[in-house]
Amino acid sequence: MMMKKFPISIKIRSFKVKKHLRQLNKLVGGVEVENIVLIDGVRTPFGKLGGNLKNFSSVTLGSMVIKETMRRTKMEADSVDEVIMGSAMLAGATSVAARQMLFKSGLLETTKSMTIDRACCSSITAVGVAMKNILVGDSDVVLAGGIESMSQTPLLLREARWGSRLGDITAEDPLKIKNPITNTPVAYVTGHEALKYGVDREQQDEWALGSHMKYFAAFESNKFKDELMSVEIPQRKGEPIIVNKDESPRPDTSYDKLRNLKTVYDSPTITAGNAPGLNDGATVLTVMSQKKQQELNLHSIGTILSYVNVSGDPNASVIYPGIAIQKALQKANISLKDLKRIEINEAFAAMPLVSTKVLSDGDNGLLTKLRSITNVNGGAVAMGHPTGASGARLIMTLAYELRRLGGGYGAAAICGGYGQADAVIIRVD
Repeated sequence: MMMKKFPISIKIRSFKVKKHLRQLNKLVGGVEVENIVLIDGVRTPFGKLGGNLKNFSSVTLGSMVIKETMRRTKMEADSVDEVIMGSAMLAGATSVAARQMLFKSGLLETTKSMTIDRACCSSITAVGVAMKNILVGDSDVVLAGGIESMSQTPLLLREARWGSRLGDITAEDPLKIKNPITNTPVAYVTGHEALKYGVDREQQDEWALGSHMKYFAAFESNKFKDELMSVEIPQRKGEPIIVNKDESPRPDTSYDKLRNLKTVYDSPTITAGNAPGLNDGATVLTVMSQKKQQELNLHSIGTILSYVNVSGDPNASVIYPGIAIQKALQKANISLKDLKRIEINEAFAAMPLVSTKVLSDGDNGLLTKLRSITNVNGGAVAMGHPTGASGARLIMTLAYELRRLGGGYGAAAICGGYGQADAVIIRVD
């Protein structure tokens, strides 16, 4: 028997739904969004592989920053609607890490949670998802950030569960990052892509040296005091160890030392010196609607104007932070020349160098200007790159820097996950 087909027509009559759709259209339609604010940003110091933070799981590190932001903001547990946290090495964090963190932090069991894996993009993605969830009315207050304990990332014994009848069992190290799509080391393809854009080994070593120098200048000027919390490590005997600074920066770094390092993974340009180390750490940002901010009488450190993610050639991650910033600027309806500061994650020194070239589009004067305002307090080559946590670190560093400047517009961007990138545009009043 033939079924009669009826046309489907849905009319949205709810004023509340219409309102949320209009708000969502602001996010996706290129109109400046002014009602999503950042209240606080805090991070642990970034520990080096096998350093002082090695015995803390990713979940424990995440619970530390959540507790600290709750202490700083003086919010009650029932004020938090959702926790969204990113992690690039989920094996080290076990399952549903965000859910574990909220319990460990003393939040309510009714608090929603989400764990995101978009490699290094994960914690900016967490902020972007928080923004969208607030815009559509699903949440008012979201704690968004990321975690990583690379020191606790386990070795994989894929053959061990079922045994090996004959021969060796191989231990696989997930920290040896390889592109599974093209079966090539990330450092190898990044070096070759950088050369295509005229960014050679010398430029990358110079940027790496500058990252360390700018980091130490900023640290000595207390520029990280707002974002850094201290971590106390109890000892069997004696006083606890207090970790209150990043462990990776090298005060003895010099250009001669950097240029004498051998390249890694057959890369033409990438060395251990112009790439960040493997790190442990956690970050969190408090994201909420402006209405909720006023209701709770909290001070905003910045307003999120736009969030985007982009993707493309899995071998060309080095260009995508620049492309993401271009799209985020269009969505926020502001110009590249309006930016006072830019943060681009130094997954390699090549990343900000190539991405600023993409942004400048052949204008050498603009390129010089962009690089002068990019990563002014150093970057991941110096301070470290706990992969799932780095994106939110960029946003908080940017917000606090703009506040010191008296306000303005800024962009933060990060590559990750084999040809992907995320970016946000913020304004500080």
